[in-house]
Amino acid sequence: MLALALPVILSELGWIMMGIVDTVMVSPLGPAALGAVGTGSTIFIAVAIFGMGTLFALDTYVSQSFGAGRIDECHRWLFAGVQLAVVLAIILSGFAYGIVLLLPRFGFHPAVLAIIQPYVARLILSATPLLAYAVFRRYLQAMNVVRPVMVALISANVINALGNYAFVFGRWGAPALGTNGSAYATLVARIYLAVFLFLVIWWRERRNPSGLHDVPFVIDLTRMWRILTLGVPAALQISLEVGVFAMASSLAGRISPQASAVNQVVLNIASFVFMIPLGLSSAAAVRVGQAVGRRDLSGVQLAGKSAFFLASVFMLVTAGIYAVAPRQLLGLFTVDEAVLRVGTTVLLIYGAFQLFDGWQSVATGALRGLGDTRTPMVLNLFGHWAVGLPLAYWLCFNRNWGVFGLWLGLSISLTIVGIVLTTVWYARSRTLNVGGTF
Repeated sequence: MLALALPVILSELGWIMMGIVDTVMVSPLGPAALGAVGTGSTIFIAVAIFGMGTLFALDTYVSQSFGAGRIDECHRWLFAGVQLAVVLAIILSGFAYGIVLLLPRFGFHPAVLAIIQPYVARLILSATPLLAYAVFRRYLQAMNVVRPVMVALISANVINALGNYAFVFGRWGAPALGTNGSAYATLVARIYLAVFLFLVIWWRERRNPSGLHDVPFVIDLTRMWRILTLGVPAALQISLEVGVFAMASSLAGRISPQASAVNQVVLNIASFVFMIPLGLSSAAAVRVGQAVGRRDLSGVQLAGKSAFFLASVFMLVTAGIYAVAPRQLLGLFTVDEAVLRVGTTVLLIYGAFQLFDGWQSVATGALRGLGDTRTPMVLNLFGHWAVGLPLAYWLCFNRNWGVFGLWLGLSISLTIVGIVLTTVWYARSRTLNVGGTF
């Protein structure tokens, strides 16, 4: 599990670093540029993440085919994934561009609006290579090939940083394009990611029996539909989880600037730490799926137990760090004494419930390996939106607990979702019969 998960975790951290690099690089251009790039990137990712989440279905289909020894089926799922990625890229690009046209109605400051519209319009060009990269990554991970994914993201970060330096400020003979240059640098980095992983696939399988050249590249509407029906609930689950924290951030902004700052700092820490159970979740999906393909009941259960154990240890250790050195962690982001004081308590609140956040992530991945993406979606909808957010709002504004109430309400919903999803996983993992059907 660790051999598979560690490169995936580093890949997730590398993904976060690309956004951080963009923000840091444009910061010398002023607050308007900083706000435009940050907001524009968020708008684009909010749209693109639906496409990337839909392609999570490849974890299930490719890993189960690989576990069954059907490499030719893995290739057919790869081709269907590429075909669906092109369709999704066209649809999502059109949707994102529609948002760009509507931005003037959202009340942005004119200085920010003048930057964010052309920035997002150029960023949309990276949708197709981004979704192609997502297909290649899910395919390789499902076949236990994870180190090239890690190398691709680390090297893409270097390319992105160099591209930002060249195109934003006009270095090495390149034109000084400002924030638009940052969008072009991101486009180049994402094309590089897709090409790099495609070459890895070609290099690995150029001499193998049932290689890519032995499977015809034909439009496969049936497989595309199966990816879509399994992947859309996964995409909605991610969107629901990201959306509830985005809504909480907007509520924090209604309290006070200090509360907004506290919320953002704690959210940054929690999001960074969450990359570890997220990596374990992807590894669990792959190992469970492969065991299902082998019709190996003990392998299914052992894969889940391994992921839960590792996630539990990590989340408990980091919760202990929150308790021992909260100010030191918060001090990485701010020196404001009021933010440090309030943030310490908020970080401790999240730390008390963090274990269950890890559980819900791992359970989501393990269930995806079984082919179940709807249960996590339904539980996220109920737990976060029907229970967590209303409770957070009530504690925050009706009980006047402020940002403490927001995080307590969301943490309670994370606990509910984590416990129920874990229970569902252990029940489902024991219903695999010797014939391999559920």
